[in-house]
Amino acid sequence: MRIGAIEAGGTKFVCGIGNENGTIEDRVSFPTEHPQQTMDNVIAYFTGKGVEAIGIGTFGPIDIDPASPAYGHVTTTPKPGWSGFDFLGTLKKEFNVPFGWDTDVNAAAFGEATWGAAKGFDSCVYYTVGTGIGVGVYSEGKLVHGLVHPEGGHVLTRRHKDDTFEGLCPYHGDCLEGMAAGPAIEKRWKVKGSELPADHPAWEMEAYYIAQAVTGTILLLSPKKVILGGGVMHQQQLFPMIRQEVQKQLNGYVSAEAILNNIESYIVPPGLGDNAGLSGALALGLAAAGK
Repeated sequence: MRIGAIEAGGTKFVCGIGNENGTIEDRVSFPTEHPQQTMDNVIAYFTGKGVEAIGIGTFGPIDIDPASPAYGHVTTTPKPGWSGFDFLGTLKKEFNVPFGWDTDVNAAAFGEATWGAAKGFDSCVYYTVGTGIGVGVYSEGKLVHGLVHPEGGHVLTRRHKDDTFEGLCPYHGDCLEGMAAGPAIEKRWKVKGSELPADHPAWEMEAYYIAQAVTGTILLLSPKKVILGGGVMHQQQLFPMIRQEVQKQLNGYVSAEAILNNIESYIVPPGLGDNAGLSGALALGLAAAGK
């Protein structure tokens, strides 16, 4: 099969062609611009490729309720021109194939459950920590939606004892994204996170906030795997710090071997690396095609 995949990010779009084994056979990327320019690039890429379905994992918020008149639209994003844009409908006018449609982080969770770090498990959560923070939830063998879709990057956080930063989220100030996303790190420390040394105090503070969110997720959803991806998580020193802080915050309450004695295999980087989003979109396309 030839399945199209779209990883629609706030900074760039990645489009690709893959098969039922999860192999990405071709890809292209281009900047996320005004919707019409961006979609013209998407349409041009897939035209003549003979895809049998297309999966889309996109930045949000989006409408994922098939019964809603706004199904397939981007909703309240601050990205210029995208709020209210009919993303899915625009592509349906061009390609008469089944479409999979979900958030970028739900797609990544699905990709990791299908081919990556959570393969063989019926539940996982996927956090992306980068320009923003998003959470994808896969539970009991299916992606979680609900009233809208998970927005775990905007959960409220308990402030670190040494942190006086006001928070950067335009909606909530000091929510998880406002305190721990890449732009918050840069605003707080006056330098990009990638330029900070591994032993800088920034990382202990970052680990505290991410661990706090992961601890809440464990208590609420009890996932069988926690996957942490995104640009900020390229700082590999964060993983042992987050694991230790999660154990500290749980304080032995969750009596599970994976957390008490095997947490290095429980809180992990993406098995698919930076391909998690595109592979997840491929998995969405396969599911839409009935495969």
